Amino acid sequence: MKLQKSLIALSILVGVPTTFAQDDTLSSDNHSPAISQQDFVQQAIAEDQKLSDSEFNSTQSSQLNSLGYRSISTNSSFEELRIANESDNPTNFYDSPYRVSLFNPQNGEDSERLWSQTKSIFAYGVGVAGVLALMPESITNWEKDDVQLMNKWWDNVRSGPVWDRDDHIINYIGHPYFGGVYYQAARKSGYRQWDAFMYSTLMSTFYWEYGIEAFAEIPSIQDLVVTPTLGWVYGEWAFNKEKEIRLRGGTVWGSDALGSTALFFLDPVDSLGRGVNNIAGREVIKAGTGFVGVHSNVMRNGEVETKYQMQVNYAFGAGETDDSLKRRQKKNYHQYTDDPVTYGIVGVSAGFAYPQLDKERNLKNDFAPAFTLGLYFTEQFSTRLGYMQGNYDSTVSNEKHIYENYSLDVQYYFMPGSAFKPYLNAGVGEAMLDKDRDTKKLQWNIGTGVHYSLNANWSLQADWKYAYHRNSGARDQLWGTRLIYRFGEGNKYI
Repeated sequence: MKLQKSLIALSILVGVPTTFAQDDTLSSDNHSPAISQQDFVQQAIAEDQKLSDSEFNSTQSSQLNSLGYRSISTNSSFEELRIANESDNPTNFYDSPYRVSLFNPQNGEDSERLWSQTKSIFAYGVGVAGVLALMPESITNWEKDDVQLMNKWWDNVRSGPVWDRDDHIINYIGHPYFGGVYYQAARKSGYRQWDAFMYSTLMSTFYWEYGIEAFAEIPSIQDLVVTPTLGWVYGEWAFNKEKEIRLRGGTVWGSDALGSTALFFLDPVDSLGRGVNNIAGREVIKAGTGFVGVHSNVMRNGEVETKYQMQVNYAFGAGETDDSLKRRQKKNYHQYTDDPVTYGIVGVSAGFAYPQLDKERNLKNDFAPAFTLGLYFTEQFSTRLGYMQGNYDSTVSNEKHIYENYSLDVQYYFMPGSAFKPYLNAGVGEAMLDKDRDTKKLQWNIGTGVHYSLNANWSLQADWKYAYHRNSGARDQLWGTRLIYRFGEGNKYI
């Protein structure tokens, strides 16, 4: 009899070929020739021994065609789809590296999968909101009355964003983690890194910061920047780490349990999606697996043991295999990429600031730690969120006061291509005393500085910034120096 169309994922790590027979109940509408796992593995071993890598990949792809599944470790990636479409006059992203394809995919991106993942994230969010609504108000800070809850949400949205006082673990570990989860939803759907970053920015801003979290607290300045930016760094690492784990047979330190746990936490949204599909017995959420990995282990006696890890997606019954399950990669990410924008544009810095404060503040000048997080778009343009905080003695009493200054600035660099680059700075920010939001004042910044690149990842900066506070009329000057680290490949122009 015919079975209803469904997707069944089979994960098999093969050391010695084992027998696999296809079900006789498969619909005659499926015209793919029957190839057993045993035949496939035996052929692959024979081919592997006599063919070059490129020839083996080509032969492997023809075998995958007959089986009807994709050979990528977890969904599709931009690099793989670009290779598959390279004969179709693909977009040259070097002409417009920061173009956004989220709403107009033209390079094989799987917009249906991304939309499915987005809906699942919203569904999980509703579930989380429901749990929070049942918890004590003293813990969640949520109003119980529906009208008061909506009024509180609106008041919080209108009052923000502000510099929040959440624990550092929440702000700089928790938020980037979920930024990386959003990022992977787009990255695994075939979008390039910049598109995945933009998706993470939209989700973290409107779904979370101005959405669910605004029911409890005022949107946060640093969360709006830190979540997608450091989420980009974590998300790309997790995206590639998941591939590594799956190609090792899904184990970590030889443990299947650790491997399964790691895979879940690397991308809980995709893992939950696969779980929902398994429970439902059909593809409710476009999530998934499906690939063949080949790796060789050199044994102590010098012999080489070749293992084949197979994750197969079959469509049983009538109908064709979904197109998103047929994509195959010709090369892996490390062998080929034409994406000009990677997380190497993300940079963090730590250093010191020496503010010369307006005399009306009645505070003595002194050094204070300072930090920035930014995007270095080109050799001539960057933007950074900067923060400094210090304890300063009062000039009129024996008290100490906390002075904070944070701003979002843009930089324009001269002498591109040179290790030494002077630059101009301009931006907007706020200054605050004693962490009292009633004392915060809007400020406009202008300044100049010098940037010296030590190598592709490390550089030094020294700058001067003039801050004018429009409401109070105060005029502060901030001198600073910092060490900058750029992730990944860093500055590829060095």
